[in-house]
Amino acid sequence: SRQLRFCIYLCHGALTTMGTVIGRFAPSPSGRMHLGNVFSALIAWSAAKSEGGKIVLRIEDLDPRAQNPHTASLLMEDLQWLGLTWDAGPFFQSDRKELYLNALTKLKSKDLLYPCFCSRADLHAATAPHASDQMHPYPGTCRNLSEEEREKRLLHKAAATRLKVPPSNNPTSFIAFTDLVYGTYRENLACTCGDFLIQRSDNVIAYQLAVTVDDADMGITQVVRGCDLLSSTARQIYLQHLLGYKTPTYAHVPLLVDSDGRRLSKRDKDLDLGSFKAHGISAEQLIGFLASLIGLAEPQEELSASEVARRFSWNALRNHRENVNIRNIFPLDPFSEL
Repeated sequence: SRQLRFCIYLCHGALTTMGTVIGRFAPSPSGRMHLGNVFSALIAWSAAKSEGGKIVLRIEDLDPRAQNPHTASLLMEDLQWLGLTWDAGPFFQSDRKELYLNALTKLKSKDLLYPCFCSRADLHAATAPHASDQMHPYPGTCRNLSEEEREKRLLHKAAATRLKVPPSNNPTSFIAFTDLVYGTYRENLACTCGDFLIQRSDNVIAYQLAVTVDDADMGITQVVRGCDLLSSTARQIYLQHLLGYKTPTYAHVPLLVDSDGRRLSKRDKDLDLGSFKAHGISAEQLIGFLASLIGLAEPQEELSASEVARRFSWNALRNHRENVNIRNIFPLDPFSEL
């Protein structure tokens, strides 16, 4: 199985050399990669390779709606075309359910879980939440239901599963970490999100639990991803503490956004890689353009991914950490301006 291949890979020490940076790229096969996805992938890859590190490719297809083998294959072809190769994987979350259920069992044994019958955000729990998604702290509606009331509700509706968060005045509700790009980040879980979903009512494991388990199991030491996921990090660190996992280093990178501030989306087919390839844009043109957004290349300079890795600098990224309005760069036809 894919999981077994990964375990064998680890046992032979291919990824676990002492001090080696192990990064990851974890796309969802919900559509063709767009320019924003490539931007994040390039930075994650360059950051790891600049330190002689390794990259794991993980396909985040927990949600049955994202389980598309054809799109997953296209995604991998596109990464190889760009020169963003990987050292382990691909590993599919849809193959790793047993690991997630084991983590659920561990949390349940600590009396940290309870059934939730609220429908708010339930369907979105398996997908990565983004900063543009409105989030309000869960008010604890189902936390203190009696066993009798829970049994009664289960006769009529399947329950999701929520993880208890300590009250706001409890020190364990405060999570702080240093992001490599944005600096110190602090969050009080009780005030920002409250008890959060870790399993949907259709038994699909929620994003926060799955990525926490995967990063620990795969030995990930450096997580590089879009800044729209910065607010997810505190929940994942909380889960790491509960499950006895090590906390990796985090780096959140700026987003490529549209003129209205909306992040580029696969659903809207914003500047997807297929369009660039169809217009004859080379991988080196794209890589060079994206590197220029964070000061690692001159405008219209063509570069390979390896060349960007050799130039990579966290300071350059810190100096270019504002989101990039892609329409200011491509006001009309992006294919004629690269």
